[in-house]
Amino acid sequence: MTNMEFHIDNFMLYCSSKNLSRKTLASYEQTLKLFTLFLKQSFDIEDVKKVQSGHIRQYIKYLRERGKYTVVNKEESKNINHPDNRSDYKKDISTTTIANYVRNIKVFFNYLYHAEREIPKNPVDSIKNLKPERKMKKILTPDEIKRVLKQFDSSTFHGYRNYIITKLLLDTGMRIGECLSLFPEHFDFAHKSILITNPKNKQERYVYFSFKLANDMKQWMKYKDRYSESPFLFPTTRGTQLEVRNYERALRQAGEQVGVSIHPHQLRNNFAKYYILNNGDWFSLCRILGHSSVEVTQKAYLDFTDEEIGRKYQKHSPLAFLEV
Repeated sequence: MTNMEFHIDNFMLYCSSKNLSRKTLASYEQTLKLFTLFLKQSFDIEDVKKVQSGHIRQYIKYLRERGKYTVVNKEESKNINHPDNRSDYKKDISTTTIANYVRNIKVFFNYLYHAEREIPKNPVDSIKNLKPERKMKKILTPDEIKRVLKQFDSSTFHGYRNYIITKLLLDTGMRIGECLSLFPEHFDFAHKSILITNPKNKQERYVYFSFKLANDMKQWMKYKDRYSESPFLFPTTRGTQLEVRNYERALRQAGEQVGVSIHPHQLRNNFAKYYILNNGDWFSLCRILGHSSVEVTQKAYLDFTDEEIGRKYQKHSPLAFLEV
């Protein structure tokens, strides 16, 4: 084990002790192992003390020049994942992805310098965070949503299940992972609320559902109990917990059948945008989405189109409400 590998392992143990999510841990580990590979191949560096800010800038330059999936941590994984068969193989890595890599590398070296005192000088002190690209979050029209929902065959167990999941995500704004971990006992029909027990930030919260969805959920629960003894609210036909990727595939295929590009997080995005467009406030939206602050929520959802802003303006025009 090299000096670099030892410190990465130690860092991952430190991160695990902080109870970070598996997704965050995987992101840190992948980033650092690819950076380690670059340092070894380009500069023959395997010691954290030898890493300088210039090496990190060279890595950023390298990331901008190389294409997606052209580098892997383990060569044998190519025979399993076949990255060269992907449609986006060799395409440019987005600024957002590179910004995430840089952020992860900075977390690692800040840990080595401040927490462990393993390096005499911090190479990331002069490395500025990259500004990620801001992509407009497309809002689905009511017609597009209706067309997608009609593609689910409600006469089958999995079709009916996916239909209800889609409506629940759109009505509550919860994350797909939160949704698929639900049990019926998390629902409070008296207060139209759902307790989210496995949130991204580890802090439980409530989300809320409409009177309209309440009837759908009651019908689904009765149906589910007739055909499955699974404790999960949205099980597979075998009774196991439905995996995120399987629902993602079903939703994408439903969209493709009617020419609508759609994925689960887009339903969360659309919930947030419709909530604000329908005169909801930022503070309550922040609480519902489980964000750490109103600023985080606003940063994520301020990208309204001119048409959306125009429609909202017509609801709030001063002259429209003045008798002049």
